[in-house]
Amino acid sequence: MAALPDENKLLRNFSRCHNWEERYLYMIELGGALAPLTEQQRTQDNLIAGCQSQVWIAMEPQADGQILFAGDSDASIVKGLVALVIILFQGKTAEQILATDVKSFFHQLSLEQHLTPSRTQGLNAMIRTILQRAELLRR
Repeated sequence: MAALPDENKLLRNFSRCHNWEERYLYMIELGGALAPLTEQQRTQDNLIAGCQSQVWIAMEPQADGQILFAGDSDASIVKGLVALVIILFQGKTAEQILATDVKSFFHQLSLEQHLTPSRTQGLNAMIRTILQRAELLRR
């Protein structure tokens, strides 16, 4: 299983895709690179409300303040979206997560005009949940 790229490499790789079919295939590939969730991570608490597909995102705070993410979905493109979200937030502290310019990142990927409304709604639910959890961890 290949490791996920960092944010900069992801943006470069995305820009090298010639069309949206290639970008969707790349997103599916990224989803396939996610480590499998453990039974302890695949819980109702980690299930993201507001997604048509089943989506789990686990956030595990570390002693140094960084938060490690793991995620999964039962739909391949949505699993790719989970991977994008994890790439954006992986290893950041709660404060850094809350300060992240999420809109700019996804604008650079030009996702908004290429996702179905239900996938956009699911992506927004993932981000909203992560930001809410980061706010709780910051306290």
